[in-house]
Amino acid sequence: MHKLVKHSLALGLMMSLPTMVMAQNFDDPIEFAKQKEQLTMTANGPANKPWEQYIGDRLASTQRFAKKGGSTVCFSNAGVNNPWRVVGYTDMIEEVALHSDIKAFIHVDAEGSDDKQIADINDLLAGGNCDILIVSPNTTAALTPAVEKACQQLPVIVFDRGVQTNCPVTFIHPVGGYGFGIQGAEFVAANVEKGSNVLMLRILPGVDVLETRYSSGLRVLKEAGLNIIGTEFTGADNAKTKSIVEDYLQRGTIDAVWMDAGATAVAAIEAFEDGGYDIPVFVGEDQQDFLQKWKKMDITAIAPTYPTYQWRTAIIAASRILQGESVPGPEWVLPQASITKANLDEFINEAMPPLHYAMCGCEDMPNYPQAWGGK
Repeated sequence: MHKLVKHSLALGLMMSLPTMVMAQNFDDPIEFAKQKEQLTMTANGPANKPWEQYIGDRLASTQRFAKKGGSTVCFSNAGVNNPWRVVGYTDMIEEVALHSDIKAFIHVDAEGSDDKQIADINDLLAGGNCDILIVSPNTTAALTPAVEKACQQLPVIVFDRGVQTNCPVTFIHPVGGYGFGIQGAEFVAANVEKGSNVLMLRILPGVDVLETRYSSGLRVLKEAGLNIIGTEFTGADNAKTKSIVEDYLQRGTIDAVWMDAGATAVAAIEAFEDGGYDIPVFVGEDQQDFLQKWKKMDITAIAPTYPTYQWRTAIIAASRILQGESVPGPEWVLPQASITKANLDEFINEAMPPLHYAMCGCEDMPNYPQAWGGK
């Protein structure tokens, strides 16, 4: 069971006061160890469909949710406000088209606002049109009460980012933030000397999967005897990212850059290029611009991933639940592979846009590549 869920269960008051949430612990050694082990585990499910695979063997019964006839699937989305979410949402729309049992799909975009997402969920519940609700929370604590309220009316799926309750039928996510942080930090530690300088770049605070990426990355780097010269939030802004790196380069040497998400990795690399510096060890992500830059410049790098194919999984789960089929639960843990030098060429596709995420699992879909902006 996910640690955030364990926290909710540990507090008896949660049963009588569902709007309360506990203080969040994003540096949990037990969850760290669990996800580190999951990174090495073999997943169940179709070998060529990682978006249908799952780690572990627990299934949730859904017979009570079976519905005859076409269904309406509602989706409360934190936002379509960055390239990762754009690719994922395209995956989702294209997956919906593959399910004849889904007669309507209602999407509401919270535009990165907790308040709007809470209001969106309330509106969906009041409308009474939804047979199932999918939620990708904007932030963890703020959306927990709204999800708990929804669970009282209909089946709920949470994916991508978590909440602090076990009421959803399933929580869909790759291995998790701890796993992502471990993958990148262990690569850094293996490729620099003890005492080397590492700059940690982050996007924004308060999101469980980003907080745990940072805590696990920091843990691994410190245990390896590396020197953290700074931790900075970039706001996923290229200009700000470049400015931060340039500032640190003026202060001294940077031997590695660890990032909790790679949307601005190329901007960070360009700061080194523009200043005439050697490119250090880099942790990016599976965006095409970073993968192609990595290949062209022969950078020592890794791309941990948080696969966008999980957006497909959310629709597959909704369809199965409304047909009364069991699904992995209370967690549906998807595999979470990294892109390394050994498999880099498999994921580079210059026909796709620079901000396309390679681990989309979308190549088998009817409208690929055009729906994703490809040629």
